[in-house]
Amino acid sequence: MKIGILGGGQLGRMMALAGYPFNLRFSFYDAAKDCPSAPLGELYGDAQATQASLDAFIASADVFTYEFENIPVAWVEYIAQHKPVYPSVKSLAVSQNRIREKALFKQLNIPAAAYREVYSQDDLQQAVTALGLPLVVKTTMGGYDGKGQFVIRQPEQIAQAWSELQAGAPLIAEAFVSFKRELSMIAVRGQEGTTLCYPLAWNTHHQGILSHSIVPAPQVSPAIQAQAEQYITQILHELNHVGVLTLELFETDNGLYANETAPRVHNSGHWSIEGAVCSQFENHMRAVAGLPLGVTDPIRASAMVNIIGQHPRTEAILAIPETHLHLYGKTERVGRKLGHITVTAPSYEALQTRIAAIAQELPNKMALV
Repeated sequence: MKIGILGGGQLGRMMALAGYPFNLRFSFYDAAKDCPSAPLGELYGDAQATQASLDAFIASADVFTYEFENIPVAWVEYIAQHKPVYPSVKSLAVSQNRIREKALFKQLNIPAAAYREVYSQDDLQQAVTALGLPLVVKTTMGGYDGKGQFVIRQPEQIAQAWSELQAGAPLIAEAFVSFKRELSMIAVRGQEGTTLCYPLAWNTHHQGILSHSIVPAPQVSPAIQAQAEQYITQILHELNHVGVLTLELFETDNGLYANETAPRVHNSGHWSIEGAVCSQFENHMRAVAGLPLGVTDPIRASAMVNIIGQHPRTEAILAIPETHLHLYGKTERVGRKLGHITVTAPSYEALQTRIAAIAQELPNKMALV
């Protein structure tokens, strides 16, 4: 079977690496000829995203998926007229639009921040009055890694927030959620409806970009894990989603609040390559190919550390026990995800020691605490 992947970034690269052992083959749709996935399959696409390039891509594979959600829904609808596409068009349309996403949470009675739709500066002023400060204002589409967001802390910032984000209107204004930590739940659903969940990940961000994840998240009660599994299972079935889905969550004094979904494999799930019986990437490939899903149990305490901006010394990272280095073939640039490191350990204490050792070898010296 040949799988076509919309996008040629590192997520597509890791999907292909997971699928090759059971003889899947791949093509990618990406305009960048030096994209991370380029060495792993045929590359289609051009800067103009022409109909001809999309048709050639459709002809190249049997079934299709995507590695990121910031793609036109029309592309996926068009592909679906000719070949199977997983996840569904509905999954993409909801997950890429924060207003539709919040409406889904409300429909399924999943707790989330109160919000208002914003079409003008007056709407934003009314949102501040209704929801109070601080207020998180976001573009409804296209934001990631902290981009497309503004936190209003003083009334004087309303005009500035509108000025900076109005090009992305309509916007969404969300009441600020006071949380103890950020968690994520990753699950996979097969074509016949079987659903499996990974343990919750504890995520720490640095300047809006995921710094590192620890899995299973320490001090998570069985009730919290079950609540997260219930929420994501509801979403998976409502969307008729096939493949991996991620639900980002806030842990608060009043339980879990949903933040955002991603209809794909996720940065906070990279630990699963070495830390789980079956990784998120392999399970996504199994689901898309119509194969039985793999066991999602963790093998031992694990962490994922992003490499951002500058590469560390390979020999220094690999000298740390139980570390695995994944580089994406990208050139260095401030704020760019160049790769990640996974590390496992027999205990959380040993894991923290190894994370601290990794931190010392990162050129940008992110605080991995």
